Amino acid sequence: MDRFEPNLRIPGPTALPPSVREAGGRQMINHRGPEFAAMLGRILDGMKPFFGTTQDVAMLTCAGSGGLEAAVVNTLSPGDRVLAVSIGSFGDRFAKIAGIYGADVTKLDVEWGQAADPQAVREALTSDPGYRAVLLTHNETSTGVMNPIRDLAAAARETSPDTLILVDSVSGLGAVPFEMDAWGVDLVVTGSQKAWMAAPGLAMIAASERGWAATETAKMPRFYLDLRSHRESAALGQTPFTPAIGVVYQVDEGIRLMHAEGKDNVFARHEACAAAARAGLTALGFALFADPANASKTVTAANLPAGHDWKPFNTAIKSHGVVLAGGQGKLTGKIFRLGHLGSVTVGEILDAIAVLERVAAEQGRRIEPGTAVAAAQAAALAVQTAAVPTTSPAPSEADRAAVPA
Repeated sequence: MDRFEPNLRIPGPTALPPSVREAGGRQMINHRGPEFAAMLGRILDGMKPFFGTTQDVAMLTCAGSGGLEAAVVNTLSPGDRVLAVSIGSFGDRFAKIAGIYGADVTKLDVEWGQAADPQAVREALTSDPGYRAVLLTHNETSTGVMNPIRDLAAAARETSPDTLILVDSVSGLGAVPFEMDAWGVDLVVTGSQKAWMAAPGLAMIAASERGWAATETAKMPRFYLDLRSHRESAALGQTPFTPAIGVVYQVDEGIRLMHAEGKDNVFARHEACAAAARAGLTALGFALFADPANASKTVTAANLPAGHDWKPFNTAIKSHGVVLAGGQGKLTGKIFRLGHLGSVTVGEILDAIAVLERVAAEQGRRIEPGTAVAAAQAAALAVQTAAVPTTSPAPSEADRAAVPA
């Protein structure tokens, strides 16, 4: 990272590795030509191991929220009953999208900071059968919570086998293990600006056989977001509409870097960074907002203690080159969030903790210098030591300059 650039520690968009930035600056090509077709094929096939699927993946030029909208309109019809399990702001958004398009939405609201309980999902589906779909959020960046999708999907599948399971994994997929096929998930959405180390602008969606079958019977209006047209075009090496070619270049390079690093190594790196963030913040005396049992591996939320107002606190942190995210919705001014996904390294997390330590001390907290950084480093090392080595191909010299250590 250039020393004049900020340490961007928000939960997306994430910082871009050098080779990804270079890729985004390439000259445009014909999006109906063979070079683009080869690139599109690499992307869609290269993402399948991270989705945990052998099914087709579609790529849309839109933000992650556009991907959520596509998930709804391609599988549902007006009047369909939907159980929307919300653990935060983005769970609320998923439910809102379904309602706007005419679905009959029932909310299962979970206290912010907690994950959804599989038994609560089971009971909701049992007590009121007839739901066409269940909406789940994998990683809720507004609260720093990661849902146990495998368990939630199992509860839904056992209780209501015909109900579609639609998952928002915009900020989770690519950073943590996900097994769409094995878990019985019917549709998953992710976004380019998160773990994929690229700029905003692309949403990638995978669907099961049941999910693709639902696209043939869904009656909600769709044109640009019609997954059938994207699937048909992808078979020809194209997209149905003009894609964001610059972002496509970046995603192509990001996936190359992820495969060079090795999937298990990518997951272990995110695990180590998450552990460092949690340990460092705890050592500084910041109470973590999320239930530790379901803490996110890509963003950590912490409460602002008495005496810390977010605006001056954030201004001081920015003055030292670290950019954090504040709270959203009802958590505005109450928490702050430290992102650790994408091209993040343990070193960047240690740098962020060092700045937080300095600012906290400047603002009157009793801090023993170096304690928080040491705690963060020890936590990361424990994860790295426990990680099982992989047999992934060794990165080239160029890769070493771009792939986080």
